[in-house]
Amino acid sequence: MEADTDGQLRREAAEYYRSHRVPQRMEEALNALFPLRPADLYGELANYFSKFSKAPVICKLAGRKVLDGVGQPTLEVEIYCTIKNYEKRICSAVISSHYQIPEKALSERTEADEKERNDSVTTAVEWVNESLNTMLRDLKPTDQCEIDKMLGEYFSKKVEEKKEIEKEEEEEDNTPSLTSCAPSAVALSGQKKEAKAGKKPSTERTIPPAEPSESVLCGSLAIGATSLAVARAGASINRIPLYSHIALLKRNQDSPKEMTLPLPMVTLLSCEKCSAAKLKLVKEVMLIPPIQLSLKQQPSPQLADSKKGRARQKEKKDSPPALKRVSHLGCLITGCDNLEQPLLLMQTACNNIGLELGTDMYLAINCAAHELMDYVKGKYEILTGTFKSPDEMVDVYVELVNKFPSIIALVDPLRKEDRQQWNNVCCALGSKCYLIAEDAATNTSKIKADQNTNIPMCSGIVLKYVNQTKVSDLVELSGLLDGQRHITILGSPDGESSDDSLVDLAVGLGARFVKLGGLSRGERVTKYNRLLAIEEELAKNRTLRYDANFEFTDFAEESQPEKQGPEVPAPPQQDSAPAQLSVPALQGHSAPAQLPESSTLT
Repeated sequence: MEADTDGQLRREAAEYYRSHRVPQRMEEALNALFPLRPADLYGELANYFSKFSKAPVICKLAGRKVLDGVGQPTLEVEIYCTIKNYEKRICSAVISSHYQIPEKALSERTEADEKERNDSVTTAVEWVNESLNTMLRDLKPTDQCEIDKMLGEYFSKKVEEKKEIEKEEEEEDNTPSLTSCAPSAVALSGQKKEAKAGKKPSTERTIPPAEPSESVLCGSLAIGATSLAVARAGASINRIPLYSHIALLKRNQDSPKEMTLPLPMVTLLSCEKCSAAKLKLVKEVMLIPPIQLSLKQQPSPQLADSKKGRARQKEKKDSPPALKRVSHLGCLITGCDNLEQPLLLMQTACNNIGLELGTDMYLAINCAAHELMDYVKGKYEILTGTFKSPDEMVDVYVELVNKFPSIIALVDPLRKEDRQQWNNVCCALGSKCYLIAEDAATNTSKIKADQNTNIPMCSGIVLKYVNQTKVSDLVELSGLLDGQRHITILGSPDGESSDDSLVDLAVGLGARFVKLGGLSRGERVTKYNRLLAIEEELAKNRTLRYDANFEFTDFAEESQPEKQGPEVPAPPQQDSAPAQLSVPALQGHSAPAQLPESSTLT
């Protein structure tokens, strides 16, 4: 009976082949499947014919307004693809808000920011559901570069439209528009007052005014969110993790044999600049684990068996609970009266659990110096009533790092306008710690538009995925930084969301650090958990590699040959210079032609 059935099936199949002109190789393949049992046959046929199905293409984009980690509106983009003639939801991506959260702002300013944010998200939702939905339909989500190029052209078109509208409005008004930077106006007024009073000679060097903040186009969130959603869809269709997909994009589809994990900068303390305490210089105190340990490994406390340890534990039990406030960065808020106090607090806390700063753990400080400048006095207010000139700030940092050698990174120690002082602090401390530019940087759109944009000398810069930033922009910019041997840090903005794609971007791009905030908010802890999951996966696949140690640059030595070159011929020892250094100096103002003004993608 079974033989008759098989014979009938073969005859029917042969007749079907002849009538439909099925290729011979497919006929042979099908004939080889007939000896299988029916249950196995159907599965084999499905798998075989799926190889000839059309590649998945985008059929729909859906944008909606959602809330970020601090309850403010932001954008989510969903991608639907046509797979084997069926519409299927592939993934979604939520982009972080680019708006900074001020510690102390007037109610009028807060209301204006909220209205601007709502308008921007509403416009972004319209872009996604209308223009971008039509523009990207029938494109393959794996064609990241092509889609990002189309997104960039669309954004440029919107920018031009806005300029034309502003130009028409200006012509209608027929009134000259006088635009000036507020800080510079205040600085000039302060200089006039000092000149009239005659307290200081007119030969005193004036500080450069702050550069006006670059305006953000309303709706620009749609570009970044769509690009990120496409990257996630491409990874899902290729059945690989997002970090592997990003690594393939950066290396032109050449799969890396080994991958390193970025070291987390874990924010533990936030020193409010508007608190009643005196200290203003330190915005964040961050902890960096040693390179030799995996993220899951933690040094075990050595005090449990000692009398000293038991005594300290008893003191903790007897002491009343401290009042704790948690910042939007996910860390404890505290007020300090001097620069050493938060560092001594960290040192004591580590000693209490048997850790040694500088060996078991390291420190990084986010100075956020751009928030401290008093433009009337032309100085930084590092403590309440205590002001330091840009030159004096260099001495402050040199003394601080020499006293606390466990500090291996300073973020934004100066404004980006104080370029000479950046040079000075790099030459003084570059061989001991990283000098990182976060706010002292500009966005990727300006970098890509002008490769000659000047930036201060620094060890590396912080990249943030916000606004019109595209995945291709990060790939291109990180490659440029690698070419200049600068470290790349992926940073989390103030208005963070629960989307953990930032960690995959950091791993795929090969970032040196990832700056995620603290461990007390869900949207930030989610990213730390993702980092742990990636480490476990890479270790299981035997593709995880740990760097040997921290590598700093002696900026002073690297600038030495330029000064002595005309007088002394190049010494033969030059070949024996430390080849492992990964963070060379930008030589003052000669670097801009090679490295863009930076990368705070805001």
